Amino acid sequence: MPFSTIGMDIFAHGFWTGAVYKAAKRETGRPLHTAFAAFWGVFPDLLAFTPAFLYLFYESVFGGEGFASLKPHIDLESATVAHQVPLYNLSDSLYNVSHSLVIFAVVFIIIWMLRRRPVWELGGWLIHILIDIPTHSYKFFPTPFLWPISDLKLNGISWGLPWFMLLNYGNLAALYLVLSRRGLTRPFRTVLAALALVLVSASIASRFG
Repeated sequence: MPFSTIGMDIFAHGFWTGAVYKAAKRETGRPLHTAFAAFWGVFPDLLAFTPAFLYLFYESVFGGEGFASLKPHIDLESATVAHQVPLYNLSDSLYNVSHSLVIFAVVFIIIWMLRRRPVWELGGWLIHILIDIPTHSYKFFPTPFLWPISDLKLNGISWGLPWFMLLNYGNLAALYLVLSRRGLTRPFRTVLAALALVLVSASIASRFG
């Protein structure tokens, strides 16, 4: 999965989180802030990849190699080759932190203790990690969801596969159309069912891929 598909990955995370919280807000009546939740839905990738992206952008503008320096390593299939790229090492370290259920749980509990109430919008971060587990392969940033306790990672599929992109964004488009209906009953369950369909499809595809 090349760097050029990361943007679509980020957009999808934001849209899924927005759909989940929009539906949850409507069904439960809780005063949830959908936009804030959507921010946390994209936060893990922003933390992991923004420093590298800004550096490459700076180098491109001011005469360095910039994005061209990634061309020999775009596929990053070989861990040996990948870790020879300094920017990959930086992103890899930040990715471990931002895509760990353990780190998420610690941060969620600390903020709960400090605020004396749970900040439910942080769940966007959790949704991001759960989506990434079956939708990242060993070829590009498999999700270290138990870091630092365990190095366990699953070999899923890439977001960038055409059939998966069609399934993913097709479901999102249908969901937002459905959510626009005021009389919809049980919207939260509808969103969860659609998300489950996407993730189960990814899990099954990874087994036969």
